[in-house]
Amino acid sequence: MEASCLELALEGERLCKAGDFKAGVAFFEAAVQVGTEDLKTLSAIYSQLGNAYFYLKEYARALEYHKHDLLLARTIGDRMGEAKASGNLGNTLKVLGRFDEAIVCCQRHLDIAQEQGDKIGEARALYNIGNVYHAKGKQLSWSAAQDPGHVPPDVRETLRRASEFYERNLSLVKELGDRAAQGRAYGNLGNTHYLLGSFVEAITFHKERLAIAKEFGDKAAERRAYSNLGNAHIFLGRFDVAAEYYKKTLQLSRQLKDQAVEAQACYSLGNTYTLLQDYERAAEYHLRHLLIAQELADRVGEGRACWSLGNAYVSMGSPAQALTFAKKHLEISQEIGDRNGELTARMNVAQLQLALGRLTSPAAAEKPDLAGYEAQGARPKRPQRLSAEAWDLLRLPLERGQNGDSHHCGDRLPLPVRSRKYQEGLDAADRRPREGSHSPLDSADVRVQVPRVSIPRAPSSDEECFFDLLSKFQSSRMDDQRCPLEDGQPGAAEATAAPSLEERIAQPSLTASPQTEEFFDLIASSQSRRLDDQRASVGSLPGLRITHNNLGHLRGDGDPQEPGDEFFNMLIKCQSCRIDDQRCPPPDGLPRGPTMPDEDFFSLIQRVQAKRMDEQRVDLAGSPEQEVGGPPEPRQQCQPGTS
Repeated sequence: MEASCLELALEGERLCKAGDFKAGVAFFEAAVQVGTEDLKTLSAIYSQLGNAYFYLKEYARALEYHKHDLLLARTIGDRMGEAKASGNLGNTLKVLGRFDEAIVCCQRHLDIAQEQGDKIGEARALYNIGNVYHAKGKQLSWSAAQDPGHVPPDVRETLRRASEFYERNLSLVKELGDRAAQGRAYGNLGNTHYLLGSFVEAITFHKERLAIAKEFGDKAAERRAYSNLGNAHIFLGRFDVAAEYYKKTLQLSRQLKDQAVEAQACYSLGNTYTLLQDYERAAEYHLRHLLIAQELADRVGEGRACWSLGNAYVSMGSPAQALTFAKKHLEISQEIGDRNGELTARMNVAQLQLALGRLTSPAAAEKPDLAGYEAQGARPKRPQRLSAEAWDLLRLPLERGQNGDSHHCGDRLPLPVRSRKYQEGLDAADRRPREGSHSPLDSADVRVQVPRVSIPRAPSSDEECFFDLLSKFQSSRMDDQRCPLEDGQPGAAEATAAPSLEERIAQPSLTASPQTEEFFDLIASSQSRRLDDQRASVGSLPGLRITHNNLGHLRGDGDPQEPGDEFFNMLIKCQSCRIDDQRCPPPDGLPRGPTMPDEDFFSLIQRVQAKRMDEQRVDLAGSPEQEVGGPPEPRQQCQPGTS
């Protein structure tokens, strides 16, 4: 049995090293089913099994086995095993988005490595902590929908902490002479400074990363460095330099035969040539992106490609082709639930149809819902202003909410109902139409029938006595519904008069009675048993066979050890993030697909083209609006609270 368990574990390790993680997991699970009494062997199996599940992206199972590994390492007093298990737990929690718990575990890894004088483990722990802070800052910046460099203070502080740990890691791996680790540190430092808006520093670090990648012949790392360099040059306004880096990214992605990365490079090149106002080449690269997205069934990338192609064809003066892609963009946005994309697509379709003259009149067109449209960077050409009469109509629902619900009388429109006191105090002069208003009707010719509305009145003294009497009886009923602690109390079955309020106040507190003390003792003993049930037991670990040989290494149930302050500090940090987990998550942003790059600078294109988009819209010559009202008024900025 013992040889069988070890052989199964060794075969699982061999398969995982060969890249066949599913088969490796099967052998490791079989080894756990057989079981072993060797605690270090079982700890190694837990660690390998957790790593295998991590690579299979089954993070819940990976977390389970890494917890088993940590518990077993602490039980047998294996400090190095505890450090490695803590690091594995931190990496898994980071992927799950539980960043605060991940930082606690990675910090534990760092503390033990420094305690044991393990420089390699210390460098890994510093790198892992930097990764957690970087992932947290990146996620927060995405949720805030901010461009690099324009991040909230808490996000900036998180990214600053990531940069600090990366620099400590870089300094240590330089001492160790680990060039591969130096390349990883340079790349992550470049990404962190990019998010902070320090694009010159980011370019410096990415060039170092590129040199080390070429030194090792790492084509994938070289491709990432070129892409990151292109992103940084975009925000410095060096679009031509960025295009050259993206072309190298595209070339390497084809060498690596990675279609998703190839599509990302085409998308970035299309956006770059849009910024360079070379719309024909932009359309060419967006078409390549569209074809790959369709081949990979990436609806998100396909929708964004159609959006970009529509803008490119409008810029080239081909509204018919632009309308085709705008309709496709609308269809995909509705399918994937992209609200912002749907709003923009509706506006583009309506404007292109009007420009092509496919509608008989502008009023016949379906008016798109423009709520939230300006968030996409495109602004309506001529915002309509509301007249004084329209504002009076818009105030009606507000007055209804303040003065009570309105009542419908037949098919009449609901009117706000005033209180009788307000109607009697209203001056007759105020009821006449104001000067300067252009009402086609005389107020004397209009009669409004307002149904009667009951007006609340102050309660009388008889009603107050009634409610006092009712509250007294209700209070006695609540006392009757309480469960007595002891059965057979004298007079329990007899109906007694409820004591008055003064008598109840004069009675001693119930907490001082012996029955209440026994009740709380019962609760305390029950809760203590529940706490014991929640504690982890070494005997419950899967695959562990407890014998006389390993019994001395395990903590017995009668030998409890009091945890120290370090444990409680770790517990407080982990519990604090549970409160955040209970909060409602923010609404999801734009969905991401495999052919869409992480660093999407589409918002930059929208800002740059904000004026061009207005200039490219077609002015309807001789429209009734311009003939009657003259030229449109200049756009006014809306005040807060208005729409």
